[in-house]
Amino acid sequence: MDQDMQQYLDKAEVLIEALTYIQRFNRKIIVVKYGGSAMLDEELQKNVIKDVTFLKLVGFKPIIVHGGGKEISKWVSKAGMEPKFIDGLRVTDAETMEIAEMVLNKVNKNLVRMVEELGVRAIGVSGKDGGLLRVDKKLSMTGQDVGFVGDIKKVNAEVLLDLLDKEALIRILTEPKSSLVKQYQKLMELDGVKLEFDKAALDAIAETSLARKTGARGLRAIMEDIMMDTMFRVPSDDTIKGCMITKDVVEGKGQPLYECDGEERKSFLTSESA
Repeated sequence: MDQDMQQYLDKAEVLIEALTYIQRFNRKIIVVKYGGSAMLDEELQKNVIKDVTFLKLVGFKPIIVHGGGKEISKWVSKAGMEPKFIDGLRVTDAETMEIAEMVLNKVNKNLVRMVEELGVRAIGVSGKDGGLLRVDKKLSMTGQDVGFVGDIKKVNAEVLLDLLDKEALIRILTEPKSSLVKQYQKLMELDGVKLEFDKAALDAIAETSLARKTGARGLRAIMEDIMMDTMFRVPSDDTIKGCMITKDVVEGKGQPLYECDGEERKSFLTSESA
């Protein structure tokens, strides 16, 4: 049998075997702890990210919790500092903490980039963001002070749940077959105007829905509020070909941007027509 064909058959067999688990855990949150040597090998790193991205594409909600200890030690050494450990715990003074935050942020953004290169949206957060983690100061086993080291006492899971829900709301807005955006685009096309939403506007719509706790059911009402004026206040000018909804429009701080026969976008609304 052709070697390429065998590879396809092997992949198909793996997918068939995984189908039961895909169905069982569809739309479930999956936490992936990622660290150690798996972060040092570039090829292994790519394979891990591919696997996590696959989980997302088949309907899971993956969250990657990553480390970076070895990378931190490397940069501490580059800064001319010697890594120090007490009872297996890294001693983290103010200078080391600054380096650790810099390195972990770099690692985080790199993982986000790798995921997005595979066509899946990703967001990087730290334990500081939104009060995600609450900790108590931790001492070594022998009672020695190890600096900025703590025991996690509380995880504010709502920070992560909001992000996951926001992604679901944006998908409802933008999925080609059934999106709310597409419905309004068709209405505007009847007047020969191409309707567009920039990314920041879609994010703002999802955030508004989360803030109002309306969820998916309330998206239509939010969209109607945004579109009511836009649809009926497009300048009556045959040269108007495009309308851009921005974040400012969603937040009620600005007016839509209009495009006139391919010219640069600018607002054609006057204070009288506003």
